[in-house]
Amino acid sequence: MPTFNLRRFSHPDTLKNVAPEHLIRFLTPYAEYLQARNVELPEEADIDNLDYGVLAEVLMTPDESIPRDMVEALYIIHEMTTPEAMDELLKDAEMEGIQITDGPDPTPTDVAIQVFLQNRRYLESKHSEQFLTRARTFQYYQTEDIGRADFVPPTEETLRALERDLDEWFVKHKRGRGSRAFHYIRDDGVWFLVRHGEPYKREGSIEAGESSSVFYRPEKHDVLIYQPATGEIGINAGTKGEKELYRTLFGLHLFGSEDFFPGDGKYTLDPLKTQGADSLVCSDIEGIEWIKLRELQFFWGGAHKEIVIWRADDIFAMLVDKERTIHANAPIIKASFQIKFEDAKNPRTVSIRPSNIAQFQRDDDGTLVELWLQKRGFILALESEEDEEEEELLVGV
Repeated sequence: MPTFNLRRFSHPDTLKNVAPEHLIRFLTPYAEYLQARNVELPEEADIDNLDYGVLAEVLMTPDESIPRDMVEALYIIHEMTTPEAMDELLKDAEMEGIQITDGPDPTPTDVAIQVFLQNRRYLESKHSEQFLTRARTFQYYQTEDIGRADFVPPTEETLRALERDLDEWFVKHKRGRGSRAFHYIRDDGVWFLVRHGEPYKREGSIEAGESSSVFYRPEKHDVLIYQPATGEIGINAGTKGEKELYRTLFGLHLFGSEDFFPGDGKYTLDPLKTQGADSLVCSDIEGIEWIKLRELQFFWGGAHKEIVIWRADDIFAMLVDKERTIHANAPIIKASFQIKFEDAKNPRTVSIRPSNIAQFQRDDDGTLVELWLQKRGFILALESEEDEEEEELLVGV
C-alpha cells in the first residue's frame, strides 16, 4: 500500500473546512469500508451530523482493507490543496466545464474535491503536471518524415488506447496496470507525462512496536517531449525497455507507425576532432556567452574494456599548451561542456553522448544548447524528402 501523509484530512477542524455536501459525496463510494470502521455517513437532511472526529481517526490510521482507489484519491487531493494548486485548477475550470460552488470564497480543499468529483482525470492531469520539470536526461529520436503536417493533439480515445497498450507491457514486466498518459501543449513543445507503477517494493516497518514490513508498488512518472517543427521526440524514462516502449507506442498511436521515430542516433561528437576549438564557437547564439570543453571520455576497448578520461578547465587550451590533439581513432563516448548563459551568474554543465543522450542541469537550457549543437554539426542531419529527390536527380545525371 502506498505510504503518504494525510495530515490535511486527519484533523476534525481541517475536515470541517470542506463543505459537508462535497465531503459526503466524495465519501459515498467508500461507505461500506467507512461503516466497517464505525463511520456512518448521514443522509442529506442530516448532513450536519457527520462525526468528524471518528472520520479523522480513520484517515489517520488506514488499515490494510482501505480501498486503494480511496488512497489514491486522497493522495491526489491532498497534494492539490494549496493556494498555488487552487489557482491552477481555477484557471481552466470553466473551460473544462467544471462548476465551483460555495460562493466567492471556497477553500483550496473544497476546490480540489469539487474538481475531483466533476472531472477526476483533469485533477490527475494537473497533479501530474508538477513532475514535468523534474526530468533532466532525455534520449532523443527523430523522424525521417520531416515534412509531416502540423501536429494534431491526441484525443481522449487515443490516449486510452495508448494506456491499454502500455498496460500490456507494464503487466508483463511486473509493473501492474493503471498507467495514465497526459499531454500538455507548451511554448517549447508538446509534453507528455506517463504515470505508471514500478515493481513491488518491500520495506521494513514498525507496527505496534513490533518489526514488520510494508509491501507496496511505487509510483513513477516518465516524461516525453515532442517538437513538431523538427519531428523529434525526447524520452526520459528509467530503463532501456521503457524507452523502447515509448518510442514505438507513441509513434504508433500518435502517427500510425511503430517506426515513426527510428531508433538511430541523433548526436555525434566528431566535430571535436574535425573542427577542434572552432566547434565551441557560440557567438552566433544569442543567450550563450562562452563554451569550454571540460571532459572527454574515450573507449579504448581491449580485453579489459578500457575507458580513458580527460579532465581540465579547458581541454582545448590544455592541448595547445602540450602541443597535442584529440585522438583521431579512439571513439569519444562522452563529452562534458561548461556553458555560460547570459542570464546566469555561474556557468552550467551540459553532457553529450553519441547517439541519443543529452543531459542538462536545467530544463530551459535545452533550446539554446540544441541550437548550438545544430549549428556546429553535433546533431546528425536527416535528409528531407526534397533532399532525397534532389540526390536521385544528381545520380541520374
